[in-house]
Amino acid sequence: MHPCVHAETAPEKPALILAETGESLSYGELEARSNQAAQLFRALGFQPGDAVAVLLENHFRFLEIAWGAQRAGLYFVAVSSRLTASEAAFILRDSGARALISSAALASVASAVAAEVALDDVALFMLDGAIPPFRSWEAEVGAMPVTRIADERAGTDMLYSSGTTGRPKGIRPQLPETDITMPNAMVGIARHAAVDADTIYLSPAPLYHAAPLRWCMAVHRLGGTVVVMEKFDPEQALALIERHKVTHAQWVPTHFIRMLKLPEAARSRHDLTSLRMAIHAAAPCPVPVKQAMIDWWGPVLLEYYAGTEGNGLTMIGAKDWLTHPGSVGRAVLGTLRICDEEGEPLPAGETGLVHFEGGPGFHYHNDSEKTAAAANRHGWTTLGDVGHVDAEGYLYLTDRKSFMIISGGVNIYPQEIENLLVLHPKVADVAVIGAPHADMGEQVVAVVQPAEGVPPSPALAEELAEWLAPQLSRVKQPRRIDFVAELPRHPTGKLYKRLLRDRYWEAAEEAALG
Repeated sequence: MHPCVHAETAPEKPALILAETGESLSYGELEARSNQAAQLFRALGFQPGDAVAVLLENHFRFLEIAWGAQRAGLYFVAVSSRLTASEAAFILRDSGARALISSAALASVASAVAAEVALDDVALFMLDGAIPPFRSWEAEVGAMPVTRIADERAGTDMLYSSGTTGRPKGIRPQLPETDITMPNAMVGIARHAAVDADTIYLSPAPLYHAAPLRWCMAVHRLGGTVVVMEKFDPEQALALIERHKVTHAQWVPTHFIRMLKLPEAARSRHDLTSLRMAIHAAAPCPVPVKQAMIDWWGPVLLEYYAGTEGNGLTMIGAKDWLTHPGSVGRAVLGTLRICDEEGEPLPAGETGLVHFEGGPGFHYHNDSEKTAAAANRHGWTTLGDVGHVDAEGYLYLTDRKSFMIISGGVNIYPQEIENLLVLHPKVADVAVIGAPHADMGEQVVAVVQPAEGVPPSPALAEELAEWLAPQLSRVKQPRRIDFVAELPRHPTGKLYKRLLRDRYWEAAEEAALG
């Protein structure tokens, strides 16, 4: 399926609603505008297999540009609006993008990116008022025909990992040699979540990330309506569910935590009975948080585990989760394999590196070394997560391998400690890292973002330590509790833990140098 099909059968139906303004785009308008985008790409000489980069906030025109690239057989590279100019320029160069499309809201970083790339090789466009050397996207695309290009072919996204453990890695899949209306794997996943033409889908996360972009486009393929929030706000999200009679929404655990910490009056004032499926992923959800959400919203939660790489996928509904609390489900794409350090399979119940066998292959663009490192000698691929599978085939994640702390020879996984601390009412967010220690190698440090209105203090650190002590073995208890105003968390919920860790290790190196 494809939006062009729904443009013929239901041209007036809303394909997109921008939550904050109520601005709406019909399927007929989406068809016309995506055709114009495809026409412009062809007029620029772009051919199937070329790439275009989009550096945008959750802009009203984001998805029409993506669909224009899709029907022109292009790779569309969604660049995070949170990146620095040098980080964004790296992605632009690494992807080989032939165009950069940005907006006036991001003019400062977009201009800095343009200054770092070869302008002769990249066409520069800006929405909402162009600043030289950018050209007006609206003016140039508006001059194009609204008819379909003659050589339509399915393109796809080329996305970059969020860089939580290092430099972003580009995942460049093989272009599908198919008609633009042929369903992709994401459509099958969306159908599993009961997405159809009656779906009203709320997207509270940045569209440049894999899950929001792919879910929104899958809803469009199936003829539903997408409601996009420019920025997540917990109470506004609840209000939007009521206002638009939202049936499906996609979340991350930090969204759940922020909604659960709303005052009871704010949580109870909105009618949420239209919600049939609350899909969540991107980061492990603490068991008490998920239980609280099921108690509040009912058995509508659907969790999945996957990565931008698309090498495999697990899923679990609320009913199965209640009998397997903490699990992220059983494999629905690929076969789960838990492996030891040598890449050999481990029996059920033993913890190791999570691999998928038989799932779609992938490679990291311009990085054959990282691509090779993601596979073991059997050809099974991993995203770098650690966990175990029980006798029934349910996967339980422990943490990322790269986040593991080794203190005095003991392996400590921060996720367990974080899942406890984030439940404390005076904690808004938390990251646990390994900081250097002269005797132990590493020590456990909790970096806490206090709840709003709670001042950081030694007394608060002592209170948190005392609260945590009975719940953890002594070796896992933080040796330090530090405070920050805000943790460097990606809007999709992933934490840039390497940035925190680097600060402690760099400070230790500087101290050692005197």
